[in-house]
Amino acid sequence: MSPTDKKPVTGIRHNKRHTPDKPLRIFHGRMYFALQALAGAAWWLGVITLPAVCDATLGGLDPLLVSIIDIPLFVIGSALSALNFRWAVWIAASWTTLVAVFMVIYATVTTEAGLGAVLMVAAALGSVIAGTLMILGKIPSDRLIAGPFAFRSSHTRIRGQLLVRTTIQLVIFWGVFLVVLPAIINSFEDRWNLAVKFPILVIVAGFALLALFSVLGVWSARAVANFGSGTPLPAAMANHLVVRGPYAFVRNPMAIAGIGQGVAIGIFIGSWMVIVYALVGSLLWNWLIRPHEEADLRQRFGAEYDDYAARVSCWIPHFSSSDDDSDDTTDDNSDDGADDDFGDSLGDREK
Repeated sequence: MSPTDKKPVTGIRHNKRHTPDKPLRIFHGRMYFALQALAGAAWWLGVITLPAVCDATLGGLDPLLVSIIDIPLFVIGSALSALNFRWAVWIAASWTTLVAVFMVIYATVTTEAGLGAVLMVAAALGSVIAGTLMILGKIPSDRLIAGPFAFRSSHTRIRGQLLVRTTIQLVIFWGVFLVVLPAIINSFEDRWNLAVKFPILVIVAGFALLALFSVLGVWSARAVANFGSGTPLPAAMANHLVVRGPYAFVRNPMAIAGIGQGVAIGIFIGSWMVIVYALVGSLLWNWLIRPHEEADLRQRFGAEYDDYAARVSCWIPHFSSSDDDSDDTTDDNSDDGADDDFGDSLGDREK
């Protein structure tokens, strides 16, 4: 398929069918604040009655002094937000974010109240998301795919260049998201005295999973370059719909590989916080980025993508007899180097 053969936009109706309306989003935000108010009240009850809870979450901070400020702004503020008082949303979300920043600094400097820092970071993230839903009626995730992260087709179709660019992208992204960020998170975990010792067999299993998901990531990236004339980077996406290699079995093998690698890194270095980081990141990607990516694919490939999406699951690999059909045909826009691709005999078809 050439760039001029793109199908008409058909994604608008699809997005409306799968996107909740504004009142429902506001309701979700209100329910979050209601749960946060209950959780905050329960936590303060625990602080008052259980010294272990107080030590783990407040450290050397004076509970009485903190409660005088936190109960009105956090607990009551969250409750009023749940009742749809918009001004309370600003107060609760702002206060929660401020406390989260303070607790991170406090726990890092004193090595106390590490659990409190983790809980407040989670509460701040939830409050910002819920508050945004209530104020704007949506999460403006479209701003995340603007500028250098906007979806664009690759300008080059030369396979050698695509493979080099793909390799560079993998090195950079894996280096940042699988080495640098996990190392920072793990250092906080150790500093906050929240580290948990993993059994050696679990660590070995983590290394094996890391190798397995890394192979999947490389296989997926090569499939995009070989059969799609593009790269995994949004700014240089495939020019052709990729339905071969791992994409014959599941629509998001790169995302699955990334999630699996993140979890595996956490297991391998014995960091439960890194595991949580990987899982939370996967949820945010699924909710905020994936809908835009699928809308872009539907706009560019139309019925071809709709047919592919109907046959292949988004997250759960499905192995059918048709997936095993051999197809040795290579992309017309690429050189003979495609013969060594992992998925050269696994695809259904190629545009």
